[in-house]
Amino acid sequence: MTDFQWTRAQFHLPLGLTYLDGNSLGPLPVATPDRVERMMSMEWGEQLIGGWSECGWMEMPRRLGDRLGRMIGAEPGHVVVGDTLSIKVFQALAAALEINPHRRVILSDRGNFPSDLYMAEGLIRLLGDRHELRLVAPHELEDAITEEVAVVLVTEVDYRTGRRHDLDALTARAREMGALTVWDLAHSAGALPVDVTRGADFAVGCTYKYINAGPGAPAFIYVAPRHAEAVDPALAGWLGHASPFSFEHSYRPGSGIERMRVGTPPVLQMAALEAALDIWDHVDMQDLRARSIELTSLMIEELATQCPQLKLATPRDPERRGSQVSVRFEHGYAAMQALIEQGVIGDFRAPDIMRFGITPLYIGEDEIREAVGTLARILRGALWDQPKFRHRKRVT
Repeated sequence: MTDFQWTRAQFHLPLGLTYLDGNSLGPLPVATPDRVERMMSMEWGEQLIGGWSECGWMEMPRRLGDRLGRMIGAEPGHVVVGDTLSIKVFQALAAALEINPHRRVILSDRGNFPSDLYMAEGLIRLLGDRHELRLVAPHELEDAITEEVAVVLVTEVDYRTGRRHDLDALTARAREMGALTVWDLAHSAGALPVDVTRGADFAVGCTYKYINAGPGAPAFIYVAPRHAEAVDPALAGWLGHASPFSFEHSYRPGSGIERMRVGTPPVLQMAALEAALDIWDHVDMQDLRARSIELTSLMIEELATQCPQLKLATPRDPERRGSQVSVRFEHGYAAMQALIEQGVIGDFRAPDIMRFGITPLYIGEDEIREAVGTLARILRGALWDQPKFRHRKRVT
């Protein structure tokens, strides 16, 4: 049984703030500064370059990959950490197209995160514009999986609305049609139970959102066992080589998931990730999901009662949503800035989405009620209608 009072105590939460933006950047675990300082002073400081061998830095991507793998149901030895999510999307798509060489369609939905789609567009250009990125409405995705499709790129939880795709149905349809699947778990890993062994060919995700590893924290990639020794990485970096310190002129892929490594791992960020994962060792994902449903349902009810002028963008059915609540409001950006000034941190996604991440590890009923009450006061008094709140910052 997960003790959410204990998990709450594991985070630094500034006094006077209600943090509802963990779906964008998780808060700082209290153990992270000491872990990173120890890495810098005792490992980097004392061992210098010897840290790669003496402190196990070179093995961190696999070791942390296995710890993350337990969170997404992966088989041991099939997840590796490193690089960015966009790079991992590119790797997975390129590998899938090579496995399915006689098909020319990458299928995704128009609600997918733009960076995923940009990676697909760039890959298509590099392959001589012989492929097509086909986009459909989210609810049309399953029917759009035809025998033309090489790979289905699907983000389980929509970053704006929190709408959750039925990955089981999509994956079953893809298999029936001979298509491969790439699951983007950016808004799933650490938010709800995931089991990549249900049929994912590839899965990717980040660690700076619900997993709380810090800004710029590394991404991860999963490759199903049936593909692990066949994948020939398009981004053939030296640390994915079978013998990187032989410095051979030609690439030979490493064994299994090792070949999906690219460049030098970000050891400082991995130390922060390691500290964050220590918390997850005490969390049952089913408990987390049950608590998430309770809290998101409470917020939806409170918003309907206190803020009727807002339009709910998140599905009411808890099985069809992730761990966030989003509402539409014409003046959503200004309203969110006014809310942030009052100490309630959410964020805005164009064109009109006010977005709130609900993270049971450190959020409870009191924070939900207080946040909605503050938002209701702002809306009733039109307190958002000020020039300082309308000015768009670079990060929204």
